[in-house]
This record gives sequence, structure tokens and C-alpha cells, in this order.
Amino acid sequence: MDKKKILVVEDNIDNYELMRVILEHGGYDVFLAVNGRDGVDAARLQKPDLILMDLGLPEMDGWDAAERIKADAATKDIPLYAITAHTLPRDRFRALQAGCDGYFTKPLNVQGLLEEVGNALDKKKKSKRRPRKLIF
Repeated sequence: MDKKKILVVEDNIDNYELMRVILEHGGYDVFLAVNGRDGVDAARLQKPDLILMDLGLPEMDGWDAAERIKADAATKDIPLYAITAHTLPRDRFRALQAGCDGYFTKPLNVQGLLEEVGNALDKKKKSKRRPRKLIF
């Protein structure tokens, strides 16, 4: 079985390394984009199974990058989760409005992150299954 690919869009290398270690320990392949613009490009080129996106990014912030990813027919179905230190309710609302499927605040809850990533990937897998034909 192929490992699931996760794109982490994060400009802080220490935060990326922490997420990489956690996710690789969970059995995922992890790759990095260091700003929003590169994140949009990586989503289009790499077609990851899931995206974890910081919101406070250079070049293009995570809110704008999420909007672009979700507006593109080629990437709109990729689960996308915000991972951010922006903890105010309006920040969460804005992230969800931009198309994020979920929202994690820093510092990360390691077990919660792995569970949510697993749930999102399971949900994506189930949604791709075709309904069975019933024969009577």
C-alpha cells in the first residue's frame, strides 16, 4: 500500500520539522512548501492526499492560498487544514470561509493531529468509492 502524501505549507522550519517527525512517525510521506504561492503550486503539481497550511505565510498568506486551492478543479477535493497561531474566533471563521476543512492551533496536540489526519484521509477514501449496484 502506498504511503499517503501530506503537503505542509509552513515558513518556520522548526514548526515544519516537528510536523514532519510526527507525520512520518504516523506513516505518511511529508513534503514542504515555504510560502503560500509555493503551496498552491505544490498542490497542483504533487496532488497530495492532504494539505496542512499555516495561515501567516510570506508571498501569499494561507487564507488566500486556501481559496486558490479550493477554487481550482484539480485541487478542490484535497482536504486542507489550517495550522496556525491565529486563535481568535474570527481567524477560524475566515479560514473555514477560505475553504479549510479544519483548523488546528499551535502548539499542536500530537495525538489530535494524527487522529484528524487519519480521519480526513479515511473520509476522502470513502467518498471515492462507487456505490454498489444492488441486484435483486
